[in-house]
Amino acid sequence: MARKPLTKPRKVASQERSRATVDVLVEATARILVKEGFDKASTNRIAEVAGVSVGSLYQYFPSKEALVAAVIERHQHEIMQAVRGELADILSQPVEKAMRKLVAVAVKAHRVDPKLHCALAEQIPRVGKLEKLATFNRENFTLFRTYLESHRDELRVDDLELASFVCVTTIEALTHNAVLHYSRILPDEKMAALIDEATCLVTGYLTG
Repeated sequence: MARKPLTKPRKVASQERSRATVDVLVEATARILVKEGFDKASTNRIAEVAGVSVGSLYQYFPSKEALVAAVIERHQHEIMQAVRGELADILSQPVEKAMRKLVAVAVKAHRVDPKLHCALAEQIPRVGKLEKLATFNRENFTLFRTYLESHRDELRVDDLELASFVCVTTIEALTHNAVLHYSRILPDEKMAALIDEATCLVTGYLTG
């Protein structure tokens, strides 16, 4: 049975110099993922791009998967920084307004370093800490389920768990593909129209 790759760092960088080394290693990993792909992101290649020795890399990270996990963690933090607070008042909003906000926030989240997001979403095997890329979706699901529960009397759907899955998956798929794969044919004015259409789609499903 194949062993799962190690995805936790060997140690936490505490001094300024060591933090700088970790930062350049993580940034180098991100650049390689975008330009060359996951399969080319060997520890030797990462160390070369970062300008540090492989020995220095292994002081902090046991494998390339651990470095990718660090890239995912940094990217998730950047996403949360971009959208933090935008959904704070969603529970008090009517259905259509709340759905529009969710779709707009999903578009904004996917626009945070979209090339890296695409590489992380589509190239990385889901093992150990590398599953963390789905954390944002799970948080969305929990928020969505809570919202539906508080607006149950406005909805036509009965199974709120299923409805949450359908809506969150739909919003994620639409915004992911729109931002990451069709941005050339979906400029800002058409992206606004996409938000309108996705809002109608999800609102119609929920309220009939």
